[in-house]
Amino acid sequence: MASQITNYKCPACTGPLHFVGASGMLECDFCGAKYDVAQIEALYAEKEAKAVAATEQANAKAEQNRQKIAEMESQGWDTSSLSSDWGTEADGMKAYSCPSCGAELICDASTAATSCPYCGNPTVVPGQFSGALKPDFVIPFKLSKEDAVAALKNHYKGKPLLPKAFTNGNHIEEIKGVYVPFWMFDGQAEGSVDYEGLIIHVYESGDYEITETEHYDVRRGGSIAFEKVPVDASSKMPDDHMDSIEPYNYKDLRAFSTAYLPGFLADKYDVTVEQSQERADGRCAASLEGALHRTTTQYSSCIPKSRNINLRRGKVHYALLPVWMLHTKWNGKDFLFAMNGQTGKLVGDLPTDMGKFWAIFAAIAAPVTAIAATILMLM
Repeated sequence: MASQITNYKCPACTGPLHFVGASGMLECDFCGAKYDVAQIEALYAEKEAKAVAATEQANAKAEQNRQKIAEMESQGWDTSSLSSDWGTEADGMKAYSCPSCGAELICDASTAATSCPYCGNPTVVPGQFSGALKPDFVIPFKLSKEDAVAALKNHYKGKPLLPKAFTNGNHIEEIKGVYVPFWMFDGQAEGSVDYEGLIIHVYESGDYEITETEHYDVRRGGSIAFEKVPVDASSKMPDDHMDSIEPYNYKDLRAFSTAYLPGFLADKYDVTVEQSQERADGRCAASLEGALHRTTTQYSSCIPKSRNINLRRGKVHYALLPVWMLHTKWNGKDFLFAMNGQTGKLVGDLPTDMGKFWAIFAAIAAPVTAIAATILMLM
């Protein structure tokens, strides 16, 4: 009678393996596969080594998170809402990494990740979920996969030069819902802007049209509070794509819960607060400048001459915002399509099938050439 010696599982079907004395091998009662003992021991030793390495890596990332939060505090940001403590929710989470582009993804344990949404790499490597920063907020997906597919198909309409890879419905079905990480900044901007104000009068005198321009020195000053100014925190997501599909409506902003994750992937941030600071500062300063400029409507135009704006830093939040994404390769080039999962705003560059282009060009050029030749013969 066979005797079970360990709780080893079959690499083929994950069924339990038993040692069978007659064959001297470990055999699976489910699929019948047979393995040499040394082979399985080596496999499990490798898995154990990977598990240890993953644990060390996760611990290192947790320490990196603590250091980054400390750096944020030293720069004047209030990080009291940021934490890596997921509590019991961590038990229902898993992690993946893409060996091609380096994207790190997290998702609910029930969600299967079969390919990378950023680069299309068909293999993503499972890893240990630990050390990830827990988001403060999330805007849940409002539009379904069916909505995203319909929007893409509509985006392709009227574009005869598109390659078949883009118009193939089966490929479109590979679209994925991804929560993109964002830093959200609170604070205040205060300062002043000096303008050259112009008031232009145009009138007629006899046969002449006369333009008179009055010049004024104009100064506007004030302060404005800003709350949750967003800057995407993923280097894999092109900034121009995210800028194009913003804004998001904060009326749907919710306190984060893992209940919003099943069926979707969530990207982990890899752009720090410090690296995002310039974009955040620019957006905050632009908000104040816009508010000040809107008080100059009595002038025909106001040209900024100088500005003095100071920013006060407040709380920084970590949030996940919904994006439907589709990655496609054509002639060795990558094309990434993104759609706001809340509003449906869509962006994406389209390639041109040069074969179709020259075929259409030839079809148009041939009759034109024939007509020109006929005209020349008649001259």
